[in-house]
Amino acid sequence: METPPLGWPHVILLLVAAQRLGELVVAQRNTRRLLAEGAQEVGAGHYPLFVGLHAGWLALLFAVVPADAPINGWLLALFVLLQAGRVWVIATLGRFWTTRIVTLPGAPLVRRGPFRWVRHPNYLVVAGELAVLPLVFGAWWIAVLATLLNVPLTLHRIRVEDGALSGRRALRSAGSTAS
Repeated sequence: METPPLGWPHVILLLVAAQRLGELVVAQRNTRRLLAEGAQEVGAGHYPLFVGLHAGWLALLFAVVPADAPINGWLLALFVLLQAGRVWVIATLGRFWTTRIVTLPGAPLVRRGPFRWVRHPNYLVVAGELAVLPLVFGAWWIAVLATLLNVPLTLHRIRVEDGALSGRRALRSAGSTAS
């Protein structure tokens, strides 16, 4: 059986997968450092569900989207814009950014960057990504499925995260950097 050629859709998906793996390395490094500084992880039980959703989303896209699938340039541009939002969130949180809910007691809450306008900007970006990337390739049913699976997980995670952060005071100075 001949291996199908690697087309632009698969190249895009591999780039997204590489980005996510790189982010996991950064997140794990930040998590280890924060825990060593006395931070605590909250809600670890639901974390594997997010990992499964995101890994399954990318794997399904790679398996279902043909190598020669047409690419919607406008939606791809929107996805790239969402990536800029993702980078903005990560850069704003800096060493406090993780993929888990890790909170360092006494650290001020971030109120700069995208956090000036939205309490949980990363979750908006992720919701957009899960919907938009499949639509880039016309895989609307994957967009719908990923969104339906993401909504209850994200709502639960926001409740857990808000509870974990409720005891921390907000500091509005440009120097505040905690999650």
